Amino acid sequence: MVAGISGGLSAATGIAVVYIRAAFLVLGLVWGLGVVLYVAAWAATIDIPTVEESGDEPAPQADRQTHLGAAMILLAALILVRSIGIWPGDGVLWPAAAIVFGSAFLLDQRGIDSRDFLTSLVDPGDNSMRRRSIVGVVLLVAGLSIFGTSAVPQIGTTLLAVLITGVGLSVLFGPWIWRLANDLGAERSERVRQEERAEMAAHLHDSVLQTLALIQRTEDPKRMLTLARQQERELRRWLYDRAPEAGTGSLSVLLQSTVDRIEADFDIPIDLVVAGGEVEEDLVIPLVAATGEALANAAKHSGAAKVSVYVEVSPEAVDVWVADQGKGFLVGDVNGDRRGISDSIVGRMRRHGGSAVVSSEVGEGTEVHLRIERERTS
Repeated sequence: MVAGISGGLSAATGIAVVYIRAAFLVLGLVWGLGVVLYVAAWAATIDIPTVEESGDEPAPQADRQTHLGAAMILLAALILVRSIGIWPGDGVLWPAAAIVFGSAFLLDQRGIDSRDFLTSLVDPGDNSMRRRSIVGVVLLVAGLSIFGTSAVPQIGTTLLAVLITGVGLSVLFGPWIWRLANDLGAERSERVRQEERAEMAAHLHDSVLQTLALIQRTEDPKRMLTLARQQERELRRWLYDRAPEAGTGSLSVLLQSTVDRIEADFDIPIDLVVAGGEVEEDLVIPLVAATGEALANAAKHSGAAKVSVYVEVSPEAVDVWVADQGKGFLVGDVNGDRRGISDSIVGRMRRHGGSAVVSSEVGEGTEVHLRIERERTS
């Protein structure tokens, strides 16, 4: 798990890797002897290819006799270092060895995966796993109790009682808690799904189904197209949550509302594109009003199949283009009593510090360009 030494020794000897790791851990308690041996083994094998790299077959799994022989070698090594005097004390080493090798035995039994140990111990559907775990749990409890009694006698009894109680509660109530948590999770997921279905059904009933009913009642293809476009746009905004947040000074929201109103009033499709962020509140009102007037004029007089609106918000200014491919007109021929362009568009933009340019040619369509500077508000 650190440098692959335990795995390499396991592949070479056939001894389960959990026991080799347990041996390094126990020897590590002997004043770091296990760490020294591990580093030395790593340094000695740093240029040696692994079993996977060399293509050699790993050693077959060792039998019980081989494991027993390796355990005797480790025990002899521990007795040797104890006799030399490199020893942390019997009250520390032997209980720790019982805990470590108890854990190794627990993980080695029939290929128990260490990652799934805790969950499998309380899994109500895995009774055999629980029975196999009893041996390892008993070893762990015994080792910890001996360690507590020997190292810190004052807390030995308390530690043993806490451990036994914890294990008992896990075994008795673990499956029930596991099943309860799963049931609660499944119930919550089902409730969320039902709420989503109910919300979707309500929205479809209030919007899509009503629009389909209106389409069935009309024989005007243009009206059908307008209703379908409105419903498509609304449904996309609802599904993908693309609708901008409504609020004071929200240019995109007010423009979309104006476009929806013009489409509904004149049965003409309008394409709206807004590029950029939001705009100051005092600039929004004249822009939206002038854009609405330009859209109304295009819908009423251009004879175009659709109208396009493009908005570009930059740090310096806000530009709006309203264009159609209709029949067009000569700007100079507009009667003086027609105040829509001169007052509602050009005059309104001038009064608020902006400008409006109307470009049109007969048979070539019309484009209205609205522009208002933002520097004056900074």
